[in-house]
Amino acid sequence: MARIYPLFSSSKGNSEFIGTEKGGILIDCGVSFKRLCEALERNALPLSAVRAVFITHEHSDHVAGLSMLTKKTSMPVYGQKRTLQKLCDTGKIAPGSPVIDISGISISCADMEIECFNTPHDAIQSCGYRIHTSDDKYCAVCTDLGHVTPEVDKALEGCRLVLLEANYDENMLRTGGYPLYLKERILSPLGHLSNDMCAETAESLVRRGTTHLLLGHLSQDNNRPDIADRTVEAGMSGLVRGKDYLMGVAPVETQGGAVIF
Repeated sequence: MARIYPLFSSSKGNSEFIGTEKGGILIDCGVSFKRLCEALERNALPLSAVRAVFITHEHSDHVAGLSMLTKKTSMPVYGQKRTLQKLCDTGKIAPGSPVIDISGISISCADMEIECFNTPHDAIQSCGYRIHTSDDKYCAVCTDLGHVTPEVDKALEGCRLVLLEANYDENMLRTGGYPLYLKERILSPLGHLSNDMCAETAESLVRRGTTHLLLGHLSQDNNRPDIADRTVEAGMSGLVRGKDYLMGVAPVETQGGAVIF
């Protein structure tokens, strides 16, 4: 049965496991190898269940533990060509791990089919992932994007579950203590999705068949789980939570628990 384990989700570290205790994949490894192993253990997932890691982009909150993970396991690393080249050049991938460009193709791994889609973000390259599970369901992980492009919208359409970025509350960001250049970066079309932008996209997805939403990559400085949750729910005009859709907020760090979809 398809499930997603949101292990870590914030501006300071991100990683999701999709699969079961028998096998699955990681999306990103943005925390230390030690913390990752502890999170897997809290979910009764052996490290051996992780068949590969799929990287969205090279920022540290998505790759901080990748060097040690690949050194300890030699597992395959998938991603886009320029992202992978940057990670190899900077020693983030151990020499023993296979490195595979996923751009424009579908990869079979752990009884799932995985493909990437481009996301607009201030990285060398940036992508999200769409996963087709063995029980014929689709899910997607989509964070780190400044706006929703037609390519992103097409990739998310038809997914039963979507982990979607709700990075910041605009008022909190604008009135907060970040320097102006950083506020402008976050607000830009190559920055991050606000709660309001997330709500707009979420409503559209639910009207087209998405039933499970996970709000992810929340800023710990410019957002709060209750604000993100309330804002997105308020944007679901005419849709009833618990009837038309289910929604939760991915934790900063898992204490155990998966979403079955």
